[in-house]
Amino acid sequence: MFACIYSQQISAEVSTTAEQPGRTTRSLAEFAYTFSPLVEETAPDTAVIDVAGCALRFGSAYELAVEIAKQAKKTEGLGSKVNVALAANPDAAIYAARNFKGLTFIASGEVLTALGELPIESLLKSPKSKVPSTLDDVKIEEIFTTLRLWGVRTFRDFAELPVAGVSERLGQDGLKLQELASGKTNRHLKLRQAEPEFTNAIELEYPIAELEPLSFIFARLLNQICANLNAYALATNALQVVLKLERGAAHEIKLNLPYPMRDHKVFLKLLLLNMETNPPPSAIVGVAINCEAVKPRLLQTGLFIPLAPEPERLELMLARLGKLLGAENVGSPELLDTHRPDAFRVNRFELKEPKRRRSKQQTVNSSQQSANSTQQTANPKSLLGFRVFRPPLRALVQTERGCPREISAWNKSKSVHGKVVRVAGPWRTSGEWWRADKWARDEWDVAVETRDQRSEIRGQRSEGAQQVLYRLYRELSSGAWFVEGVYD
Repeated sequence: MFACIYSQQISAEVSTTAEQPGRTTRSLAEFAYTFSPLVEETAPDTAVIDVAGCALRFGSAYELAVEIAKQAKKTEGLGSKVNVALAANPDAAIYAARNFKGLTFIASGEVLTALGELPIESLLKSPKSKVPSTLDDVKIEEIFTTLRLWGVRTFRDFAELPVAGVSERLGQDGLKLQELASGKTNRHLKLRQAEPEFTNAIELEYPIAELEPLSFIFARLLNQICANLNAYALATNALQVVLKLERGAAHEIKLNLPYPMRDHKVFLKLLLLNMETNPPPSAIVGVAINCEAVKPRLLQTGLFIPLAPEPERLELMLARLGKLLGAENVGSPELLDTHRPDAFRVNRFELKEPKRRRSKQQTVNSSQQSANSTQQTANPKSLLGFRVFRPPLRALVQTERGCPREISAWNKSKSVHGKVVRVAGPWRTSGEWWRADKWARDEWDVAVETRDQRSEIRGQRSEGAQQVLYRLYRELSSGAWFVEGVYD
């Protein structure tokens, strides 16, 4: 059984403290520690207690909740606006405490009875740490937009959806959110632990508007931070710099590194490249640098085999490419889990950890098996390569009884025109009807007879007639025709 404490007074005090930095408030976790040593500080205004073993001192779990509410009224800084909820798992207790006033008790197996009528938006209003950590804000918003289009309005509606359907359309991330809505999560509390802080700041005597003198300030602060990281045998993969500007404004710089580092020279070059790409609007009068300490990255290689490429140099090269081409155009492509044609996104490039080597006998056996299967199944005459045109060629197509008979398409670098001599199709594909950018199209494989034009296959001038195989499709919404690519 878990008890969650939610204080509206703490939430108001946090916003007041943000406006008045000199003012401090008592932590809700400190108040929770007076009842149990197993406390999770979910948010500044939310704390979860594992009440197992507290019966000897406070009686039943319900009596403990009553005592918590009574002590909160007497504690300075908490006030009377405190909600307490008891549930079989911590997430259900959090949702109940943040949405119901006073004291709430949820028996085991009755989570939907208590939380079933909560709006689906309450999944987002709860602390971010309770939402699956693998999700980013864009992915979460896409899932909730899809649920609204489906007519899902409450926790009960989401929990009653078939698990197989949610998995097929929303993936594993949607299943995790469905478990939260149905109260079926099973996790341990993230106990509060004190972590060392690695920060450094300086107030300048006069404003600095040029990059060269500012680099000396950065080098001084980064030197001290990296020295502290080295003393604790730690590194960092996130660096946050706050530049205080004239007239009280602020300019923030965030560096998210793909792996932990503690080289102040690399940090300095990355900051300078970021400053050149996104310069602050006015002169700087103060600098503050903060980093998150994590365990360093350990790699074991051969005695005389260096890392290729070195991670620090690779990160600097990617930063320089991002400055020239734009950060959104540099990275590694990732295919999306959808049937949408040519759907991908560009992610940040990261070096993957090498897999463990298998024994020599296993490697020999697997290579022999793969060679035998290749000899049995591979047929070079039946293999075709497909080269995609990006963007696809807009085409003018003459049809006869719905089938293409003649094609004419071109752009600056390539052209396709000729008579269609063979046709295969159409194959209709469609999906994601609930989104504004839904797709529906008919596809054909067509053999085009061309004369005296540059071959898309060999890139050489051809003499006489020849047949080239293309992929053609028509968008059903607009009726427009496109040439998607050519088969080699």
